[in-house]
Amino acid sequence: MKDPKAHPTRAFRAAILHSLANPTDVGLEDSYQYFEDGMLLVADGHIVNVGHAEDILPMLDASIEVVELDGKLIMPGFIDTHIHYPQTGMIAAYGDQLIDWLNNYTFPEERRFEDDDYARDVAVHFLDELARNGTTTALVFGTVHKSSVDVFFQEAEKRNLRMIAGKVLMDRNAPDDLTDTPESGYADSKALIEKWHNKGRLHYAITPRFAPTSSSEQLRLAGKLRQEYPDVYLHTHLSENPKEIEWVAELFPDSKNYLDVYDSHGLLSNRSVFAHGIHLCEQECARLAETDSAIAFCPTSNLFLGSGLFPLSKMEQSGIKVGMGTDVGAGTSFSLLQTMSEAYKVMQLQGEKLHPLKSLYQATLGGAKALSLDNDIGNLEVGKEADFVIIDLHATQLMKFRMEHAESLEDKLFVLMTLGDDRAVFDTYSYGQSVYPVNNR
Repeated sequence: MKDPKAHPTRAFRAAILHSLANPTDVGLEDSYQYFEDGMLLVADGHIVNVGHAEDILPMLDASIEVVELDGKLIMPGFIDTHIHYPQTGMIAAYGDQLIDWLNNYTFPEERRFEDDDYARDVAVHFLDELARNGTTTALVFGTVHKSSVDVFFQEAEKRNLRMIAGKVLMDRNAPDDLTDTPESGYADSKALIEKWHNKGRLHYAITPRFAPTSSSEQLRLAGKLRQEYPDVYLHTHLSENPKEIEWVAELFPDSKNYLDVYDSHGLLSNRSVFAHGIHLCEQECARLAETDSAIAFCPTSNLFLGSGLFPLSKMEQSGIKVGMGTDVGAGTSFSLLQTMSEAYKVMQLQGEKLHPLKSLYQATLGGAKALSLDNDIGNLEVGKEADFVIIDLHATQLMKFRMEHAESLEDKLFVLMTLGDDRAVFDTYSYGQSVYPVNNR
């Protein structure tokens, strides 16, 4: 692991934009901070100062390196609240909805992760893609293989990333060579928690794939793990597809609804993140809010699999924390910029507008709040960890041309979110150090 204290204090000069609060709660004007000619001062992996360059420059010691980034924009690192690293090699798989897609594409690919060398190769490519797209924190699915998560954490530790991951728990309704048992899943998860949770910037997530692939006994033991380690995460899927919901009702006839399957096994808390949540009833929404659980909004995946349109306004009105997820590989891009673009379209189809400042919040500070990490990451406030992305607003000829016609900050931000992708990412910093793939420099 790189030691950030081995590097001198540095000042980055560029335009700076970050969220301060949810625009839905405080209004647009009070939700962000923008410095047209800004400066970000970084030391020992943390943000020491942020503000107007003209105010900070006179305060700098002559020994401090100033990184001049003309024409660039600094924003917080993006936070992906739901993604599958083993599905990197099957992104853009054609032609199925959820259940068939799992059987035809996902399970065959995940078998390959029994080979540690293959898992490591994918983990390296996966982390490179995250950095290439400006993502500095992610909540990540592994496979059923314990070693798939061990390898992932090893690679994330080398880059000093703040990452959350977990071994899939899956003891039924899946191929025999991809299932564990309630006892082995518990033991493997416990060993991984002891080894990796809160080691450096890493965290563990108890990870049942979704209710249909776990028996009640396996979910009971997952709840036992959560009681034994109350600060670990719970990461799973919820109410993504109507047929899935019908299946859950058949498998758990005594449960009041889909969410109640997890709730009755003690799996809801302020560190529980449920991917999708498209088709939730009022009772489920109230319970998610009551337990301070979060939902990951995954628009590219929801559209790609034909799952439905996420009701963001309903979730927020219910008081539910919402982050944004790419959900690779059903999701079609590692880029949270492209994910924001699809989120805008999802809301348009429901007759609502998603303001670009709201999108920025969802992909940064909103994600940090969903993960209960907003004291450490999510924006560029003094004292927080120095996870940030440097954006080139003129990365493509079309972006450059369009930016010349943008008349406001909101307009520029919307152009970035609509036309931007990995090409717009000039560099990505985790804990004050560049983690951008070397082969792309």
